[in-house]
Amino acid sequence: MLTFKIFYGLLKMNLNLPDVKIKIGFEIHQQLDTKKKLFCDCYCVDANNLDSTFIRKLRPTQSELGFFDSTTIFESKKNRLIKYHFSPNSSCLVEADEEPPHDINSDALETALIISLALHSTIVDEIHVMRKIVIDGSNTSGFQRTMLIATGGYIEVNDNKIGIQTISLEEDASKIISDDGVFREYSLDRLGVPLIEIAVEPVTVSGKIEEIIKIATTIGQLLRASKRVSRGLGSIRQDVNISINDGNVVEVKGVQQLDQLFTMIKYEIFRQHGLMLISEKLKTIQKTHEIAIGSKIIDVHDIMNNSKSKVIKKIITSSGDCIFKAIRIDGFGGLLGFEPYPGIRLGKELGELVRFYGIGGIFHSDELPNYGITLQEVQMVRKRLDIITDEINAFILVGGPSEILDYVINAICERLSYALIGVPYETRAITVEGKTVFSRPRAGSARMYPETDIPPFQISPLLLESLYTKIPKTWNDIILSITQKYKINIQLAEQIFDSRYYQIFEKISDSTSIPPSFVASKLVEDITNLERQGFDSKLLTIDMIKDVFSRLELNEIAKESIPLIFEKIMKNDVAGVEDAIVVLGLKSLTETELNEVIDSIIQEYSDIIKSKGRDSFSLLMGRSMSKLRGKVDGQKVNNIIKQKLEQLVHNRSK
Repeated sequence: MLTFKIFYGLLKMNLNLPDVKIKIGFEIHQQLDTKKKLFCDCYCVDANNLDSTFIRKLRPTQSELGFFDSTTIFESKKNRLIKYHFSPNSSCLVEADEEPPHDINSDALETALIISLALHSTIVDEIHVMRKIVIDGSNTSGFQRTMLIATGGYIEVNDNKIGIQTISLEEDASKIISDDGVFREYSLDRLGVPLIEIAVEPVTVSGKIEEIIKIATTIGQLLRASKRVSRGLGSIRQDVNISINDGNVVEVKGVQQLDQLFTMIKYEIFRQHGLMLISEKLKTIQKTHEIAIGSKIIDVHDIMNNSKSKVIKKIITSSGDCIFKAIRIDGFGGLLGFEPYPGIRLGKELGELVRFYGIGGIFHSDELPNYGITLQEVQMVRKRLDIITDEINAFILVGGPSEILDYVINAICERLSYALIGVPYETRAITVEGKTVFSRPRAGSARMYPETDIPPFQISPLLLESLYTKIPKTWNDIILSITQKYKINIQLAEQIFDSRYYQIFEKISDSTSIPPSFVASKLVEDITNLERQGFDSKLLTIDMIKDVFSRLELNEIAKESIPLIFEKIMKNDVAGVEDAIVVLGLKSLTETELNEVIDSIIQEYSDIIKSKGRDSFSLLMGRSMSKLRGKVDGQKVNNIIKQKLEQLVHNRSK
């Protein structure tokens, strides 16, 4: 059986997709670059010290029409306590749900309206803030505030108009820290940060996933062109809706990178098609044999309690009041372990499902005996379940705390019932590798109801009229203007504009004589290279960058010293630019000091110079730069050595 690592490699090698109809839609969630949060005056900053905590337990509530949403019921069965960490520097009583929300952030609203106009959308006359029930702990109140800003519209991608469904403004959720099965812990510094949500109409693609990547890229470019959105990992996330052959839609949440998006879509297409192939096999079996799920569910704790399996013993000792139960499944023999594609198995799907109840996994008859569970123990379970024909009938063995095991068994049986349909209608999360794992059932309309603390408010035509002049230019127009203004190539222009350093690049290039191409390369290429080495660019502040280039303009440091200073700061070896210069010994040399260093090196290698003449230049340059790197411009050293060497050769020839 191929591991997922191998399967991931096959995806990268463009393993042919199955011949199916693929429909993909997505929602882009982008943090807005505002100083304050959406409904209070707290600053949108990452707190350094989360020195305060409180604990909550969230419970499901009914919608306005009196219904419970399936996702809230699902979350409540996990029985988690929620622990929140916060700092007064980035959170207040609004985030703690101890105070009503303040007036909406006008800057965030203006940005949402500008983006809506740029996407040719129809802005609503009156905005109603809604509560979206969320009790996984990511919101202290048990709901997220969201509001519809506009509907319809389009964005042009490769001369095609891609439809926009809705544009909303909402508050971001808390940032999860940990989940040990009892406590789920969050930090509140991100809670309440303004988000714009852009829902794109589903697009039917025929194996060309690149079309989806281009759409996501184009919308991302529009957002960044506005200069009103946050930058950096985690500031933009995409929820992707995928279905094949008009089957159930699967929502995948939390995609942050385009290469991850490409791999995830491929994986999900293989997974969904694999589930459909399993469904076809079940329907074939159903013609001659009965399909029955959970026809018999029995307690087999006495059998497992005596097992010598280390895995079983670990479950028993770690689960407190642990019991084991076995579920008979008629007609599923051989299908729980069947792999239509590498890594795609029904048994694996069930294992992912139970982990969200705090259960480590399941055992099923297609893989037993295994994990230290003996053939004799397997036969004892089969006998209890009255299973005679292994080829047709199967069983699942699951163990865990008695208070939740019945919930888990119900979830397993419900998921198996979907096996006849093919793909369940569910929400999944993306992993680092680009695959997807079960997260929760899909939410329905019952999770929304009006916000009672914020009255509706109208959008005046005069306000909209004033915003038309703020609609951003197209990405291509912006890049062209940067290349023309700063005389840099298109690639570097895209890199600097697409980075979080564009504003400081403009200030330095407009106020100094330093070549803009050099400034841009230091800010995007050098810093990126240092990040790849594991150094933290957050330690390098905008004020530090300004200080470095100011010193360069005053000839206090050399060009070659900049990456060395950046590295020291990003390694957290020094507190600032001055400290880095002192530690590295980068104080600029006077003309006299520079000539003294070069003269001493020429003197040291005088014998080689006599024999090699001009060919000794590389040696002299290398030795000089080893002593002078970061202290003097390399080109200046080059010129001085050439001049001195030429004079020596000339004198000897005479």
